[in-house]
Amino acid sequence: MAIQKTHKGKTKPRSPTLILTVSIVAITLLYIASTLFSPNGFSFSTSITSKNSVFSKNRRQHNGPHKYIYWGNRIDCPGKHCDTCAGLGHQESSLRCALEEAMFLQRTFVMPARMCINPIHNKRGILHGSGNSISEETEERWSDSSCAMDSLYDLNLISDTVPVILDNSEMWHHVLATSMKLGSRGVAHVEGVSKTDLKEKSSYSNILLINRTASPLSWFAECKDRKNHSSILLPFSFLPSMAAEKLRYAAEEIKKLLGDYDAMHVRRGDVLKTRKDRFGVERSKHPHLDRDTHAEFILCRIAKWVPPGRTLFIASNERTPGYFSPLAVRYKLAYSSNYSSILDPLIENNYELFMVERLILMGAKTFIKTMKEDDNDLSLSDDSKKNTKKWEIPVYSRDGEKC
Repeated sequence: MAIQKTHKGKTKPRSPTLILTVSIVAITLLYIASTLFSPNGFSFSTSITSKNSVFSKNRRQHNGPHKYIYWGNRIDCPGKHCDTCAGLGHQESSLRCALEEAMFLQRTFVMPARMCINPIHNKRGILHGSGNSISEETEERWSDSSCAMDSLYDLNLISDTVPVILDNSEMWHHVLATSMKLGSRGVAHVEGVSKTDLKEKSSYSNILLINRTASPLSWFAECKDRKNHSSILLPFSFLPSMAAEKLRYAAEEIKKLLGDYDAMHVRRGDVLKTRKDRFGVERSKHPHLDRDTHAEFILCRIAKWVPPGRTLFIASNERTPGYFSPLAVRYKLAYSSNYSSILDPLIENNYELFMVERLILMGAKTFIKTMKEDDNDLSLSDDSKKNTKKWEIPVYSRDGEKC
């Protein structure tokens, strides 16, 4: 009895604490249960989590509830020209813009599973400056007009900064199914709504899924102020450094073989386009570019940056065989086509090839661009890369100028 009495005497002062503890546990369990069906959280099966390690990894890294933003099943659509396929540069601008918005809104970005490949960018040998073409077996693999997004980019690396999932994943289907159950809290189809409103207004911020495909302005709707560097959340170098693992491997192997090297990117082809004015005179947006990217002018231009005898890696869309051969009088020339034993088993299309070349360019001791993008860039031409309106008469000589 004494024990019983002592026990009762001890439990009475503890009862309020016990009740409070039980209450807290009950509330916690109710909260966890509610998140299973709320726009702020999900419960995932083991199979889904394992197939979407990108998300599970970033669930630990990015604290807070997971909501989503969707930009459509083509990164370069919607818009006025959805029947065409933008080049890699334009699609990367779109992708970077979408990732920036997801980053700003602290949402998971739903990435298209495939990227459209512009047919003119997937022709044989287009990026081989030596004019050497890829093998016929490789060419047969390059006939597809699209490629898997995760064959170009490492989604785990991207998700270290912005969590992403693919729109063909089981997780995305789960999100869609959940959004249908949530009714008005499930999906918001937005058009002309600023990203600030999407973040701050509760009518949008509490929605599980924001669908941006309603915007007729397409991917640049939220990126028109990119000239304001303070508004840019991701640098232009972000996506190039996010290349898929196999592409990074290929680039590293080639860089090892190159050793200590310099590099330049020579863009010709499409940017040399001219048109006639009403008087029949040829005009170009880049009037000096054709001249500045001829071998003899390149030799003159880069002499102050690249000493004789150096290994010079060249990436170009020039298709003329031997076009850069005159540079061999001063440099040891190298092209991606010299490393077919590494590239042919791995590369499926020219977008992948260019991404490998881009990594090689980034690893050079001295890197020379075709046109200047930043004030500190070394470039073959002084013409403005972003000229979109002014058409001038092309200049093909350097009268009065000395090398």
